[in-house]
Amino acid sequence: MEQTVTTSLGFAHFLTQIDGVGKAVIGTLLLLSIASWYLIVTRALANILAQRSADAFLQCFWLAASLSEVESTLRTQPADNAFAALLQKSLAALADSGKDNLAMAGGMAEYLTRTLNNEIDVEAAKSEYGLTVLASAGSAAPYVGLFGTVWGIYHALVQIGLSGQGTLDKVAGPVGEALIMTALGLAVAIPAVLAYNAFNRRNRMWLARLESFAHDLYVLLTVKGGSGKQISPSTTQRG
Repeated sequence: MEQTVTTSLGFAHFLTQIDGVGKAVIGTLLLLSIASWYLIVTRALANILAQRSADAFLQCFWLAASLSEVESTLRTQPADNAFAALLQKSLAALADSGKDNLAMAGGMAEYLTRTLNNEIDVEAAKSEYGLTVLASAGSAAPYVGLFGTVWGIYHALVQIGLSGQGTLDKVAGPVGEALIMTALGLAVAIPAVLAYNAFNRRNRMWLARLESFAHDLYVLLTVKGGSGKQISPSTTQRG
C-alpha cells in the first residue's frame, strides 16, 4: 500500500495536476534554461578558442624582428582574434597617414588613438553578447518559480475549501506543484548567475589585456616606428 501511494505521488503525478498557468510557468522556465545553457556552452567554447588564438598571436608578435615582419604575416593569415584585428586596424591607420581628409585633421597620433579606442569598443560590445539573457534568466527565474509556487498554494487552498478537509489526496498535488516550481526556478537561476559572473570577470581581464596591447602598439607606431630593433614584450604577453 505504501509503495502504491509513493508511486501515485511521484513527479509525473504532480505534473498531471498542473493547469494552463502552471504549464505556462514551466514553459517559461524551460525556455530560460535552454537559452542560458546554450549561451553558457557556446560562450565558454568561444572564449577558450579566442584565448588560445590570442596567446599564439602574441607569442609570434613579440618574437618578430619588426612590425614589417608581422604585417607580412597578417597578409597571409586571417586576423582571427581581437589582438590581431587591433594590429591590422592600426597598420591600416598608419598607411592612411598621408591622406588629406577630416579623419587626419587632428594629426596621425590622434587618428591612431581614435582607431585603437574604436576597435576596443567593438571588442567590448562583442564580449557583451548573451550577458543580458543570462542576467535576465538569473534575476527573473526565481520570481517566475515563486509565481508558480503561489499558484500551487492557491490550488491547495481551493481544494481544502471545496472538500472541507485538508486530506493528503486533496492537497498533495497542488503543494507538490508549488515545491516543484520553486525548485525549477532555482535550477534555472543559479547556473545563469554563476555564468554571468564568470563571463563578466573574463571580459574585464580580456579588455585589460587588449588595452595594454593597444598602448604598446601606440608606442611602437608613434615613437619607434616599428622598424629596426626587435620588438620588446610587455604585459600583454602574460595571461
